[in-house]
Amino acid sequence: MAIKFGTDGWRGVIAQDFTFDNVRACAQGVAQYLKERGLTERGLIVGYDTRFASEDFAAAAAEVVAANGIKVYLSKKAAPTPVITYGVLKMGSAGAIIITASHNPAIWNGFKYKAEYASSASPEITAQIEKNVSEILLGGGVKQIPLADGLKNGLIHYIDLDPTYLSHISGLVDLDRIRGAGLRVVIDSMYGAGSGYFKAILSGGSTQVEEINGERNPLFPGIQPEPIAQNLTRLSATVAEKGASVGLATDGDADRIGVVDETGKFVNPLQLFALLALYLLEVRGERGPIVKTVTTTSMLYRLGKLFDVPVYETPVGFKYVAPIMIQRDALIGGEESSGFAFRGHMPDRDGILAGLFFLDLMVKMGRSPSELIKYLYEKVGPHFYSRIDHHFPTTERERVAKRIAEAKPDHFDGKRVARIDTLDGFRITMDDESWLLIRLSGTEPLLRIYAEGGSQEWVLRLIEAGKRLAGI
Repeated sequence: MAIKFGTDGWRGVIAQDFTFDNVRACAQGVAQYLKERGLTERGLIVGYDTRFASEDFAAAAAEVVAANGIKVYLSKKAAPTPVITYGVLKMGSAGAIIITASHNPAIWNGFKYKAEYASSASPEITAQIEKNVSEILLGGGVKQIPLADGLKNGLIHYIDLDPTYLSHISGLVDLDRIRGAGLRVVIDSMYGAGSGYFKAILSGGSTQVEEINGERNPLFPGIQPEPIAQNLTRLSATVAEKGASVGLATDGDADRIGVVDETGKFVNPLQLFALLALYLLEVRGERGPIVKTVTTTSMLYRLGKLFDVPVYETPVGFKYVAPIMIQRDALIGGEESSGFAFRGHMPDRDGILAGLFFLDLMVKMGRSPSELIKYLYEKVGPHFYSRIDHHFPTTERERVAKRIAEAKPDHFDGKRVARIDTLDGFRITMDDESWLLIRLSGTEPLLRIYAEGGSQEWVLRLIEAGKRLAGI
């Protein structure tokens, strides 16, 4: 089988294609890449999440890397991806292997490689690792030593990265002020690796933190560990029932954040991105570029004009966002899946820090989440958003792709088309800056249609028009 790295690593169904042999092949591919780049002396971190057998897959990866003569720092417990990734920066390691399938359903697991600059590996890096893995699967050979031997001879060391991470973020946000603000916060850890972190960080003051779905359960009962509205019904209900100030949710590996307001209503990712940018620009008074993917909000362009900062746009995936953040010393980078990165931290997503920044925004502005959205709209005008995911038979892919590629509308549902671009998918932007984007998944028979506009009615009309354009 071919192993392909998507927007953030390789994922597969456990025991079907995500097997110990394939994980070892991926680890050998990474080890060979490090040798080719002359990075072996820096060592490699190996971490994992709370999914089924993640610790065992991580141990298997560590055994392979160590057998290649590369020192391994193996996480002693399940930990959030941002905690492990920040360790790359702090320790100066050659990167990190993280066993996680992020927000995928329970039957999946995954293999992420974070590069030495502490973010998702670039397309050039993953292409080289994929090439190495392909050759290994064809008989190139995998080196391996028993975990016990690696520990005994000093090639493998257990490590706890929590203290380093927690010390760092305590200098990025006024935790004492949040602790003393008297907020009532409900946390949904979605049975994932973020369990317990917000409670530990915010304890010791008048702010109360209640956690749900905080135990480890690799089945993720009743939910998929992606912090979107349909998976956060329990969080929404709990916030409303308890009269809480806000609800925060982290995905399976805690690199993404979800927010529900004080009434239990979901704050969509485009609103959240714009609010975090507003927090940095207005509340903290910082300046610097904003980096957004094509699927995120045009509100960022309005904020860019208001605060005189540039906005850069990339294809979907932090493997595209991170290089621009590094090159431009960007203030914030983000994508539609509620993953956000911040200057002064690392060029990669962090759901925990994003959640703390949102709480700090509430405290410093003295406003509830719904009031913050109203304030944002006073700045940039109302914006509404929707997305649908449409699965189709594999045999239909060529027909759907051809139909989209040949579309050249000059008017769309009664409005004039201002421009069409194909940076990542097929995007139509109207005169009023509302937009429709149609994207085919590169790894599965899936079509996503996104839209943003000045009213919910118009957004839904855009989505329906997009469905007609794609012939679904």
